[in-house]
Amino acid sequence: MARLLLLCAASGLLVAAVAAIPPPEEAARMARYVLHNCDWGALATLSAQEGLRGHPFANIFSLSDGPPGPCSGSGVPYLYLTDMEISVQDLEVNSNASLTVSLAQTPYCRKHRYDPQNPLCAHIIFVGSIVKVNDSEADLAKKALFSRHPEMESWPKDHDWFFAKFNITNIWVLDYFGGLKIVTPEEYYSVKP
Repeated sequence: MARLLLLCAASGLLVAAVAAIPPPEEAARMARYVLHNCDWGALATLSAQEGLRGHPFANIFSLSDGPPGPCSGSGVPYLYLTDMEISVQDLEVNSNASLTVSLAQTPYCRKHRYDPQNPLCAHIIFVGSIVKVNDSEADLAKKALFSRHPEMESWPKDHDWFFAKFNITNIWVLDYFGGLKIVTPEEYYSVKP
């Protein structure tokens, strides 16, 4: 019995260590951590809509880089989109976008009483473009998204949903005082969350 309790305690410490937020000096790891622990983000496009053409337009999208759990994220933000959505119409004209994800949507910031604008409530800004995934990547995107957003499977089929990914070209991390940190995509993809 004592051995079982010791094993459970050790497992609990391991889970706590894996789930711990990365330190501020590990910006690439922080970016991966924040993306993997967020279920949605604000996607900003340049509007192609009449009356708004050329203006920034931000919209909320569900996303996922892989099934929940430590070390299971790919780092690739996947999205489930339809051409009927206004931001997707913007992307058809100009696929460039930015995507912001923040730990404000997790219990972490509430637990520490961090305002969403407090740098300690980490947020990541990705810049790049939205691209449809190819057939070989569609299964990975589907698993990533439907594991976190099971409702998506029942969304109306006549909306012609498709899987897409955010193709990252630039990454800014704000997770501590002193300003933004720049992380390259190579640094970002080389670490685990």
